[in-house]
Amino acid sequence: MEYTLEVLSVPVTDVDRAKEFYADKCGFHVDLDTEVAPGVRIVQITPPGSRCSIALEQGMPPSPSQRAMKPGTLHGVQVCVTDITAAHEELSGRGVDISPVQHVGPSGWEEGKGETWNSFAFFTDPDGNGWVLQEAPSPL
Repeated sequence: MEYTLEVLSVPVTDVDRAKEFYADKCGFHVDLDTEVAPGVRIVQITPPGSRCSIALEQGMPPSPSQRAMKPGTLHGVQVCVTDITAAHEELSGRGVDISPVQHVGPSGWEEGKGETWNSFAFFTDPDGNGWVLQEAPSPL
């Protein structure tokens, strides 16, 4: 049995503001923007090269046996790139407030690139949901 991660719900307060951030500032592709029922809107956006999309929802009730996340409570989702320096420059140039590139060293987080799989940068969306950019040695 194979399991694929396809969609990740991102809790936001304003779907239009979040759509602008992820599409215009992050450069993610808008796959879908629809009202699936009166007052229930879903915007699905995918990072370039990813199979996994993010869903920005408005008015969507929580799934059965699931709790609704509050905007700003999603943290630690990692997006991998093969060139963190280029990705950092692109996001910064688009207006994303992104941390310097960092790695884990002997005394914790240190500025600069690390070895394979150990280069990161961090940013948040307008609601405070936290994202991790990680350099991967090659496309997965």
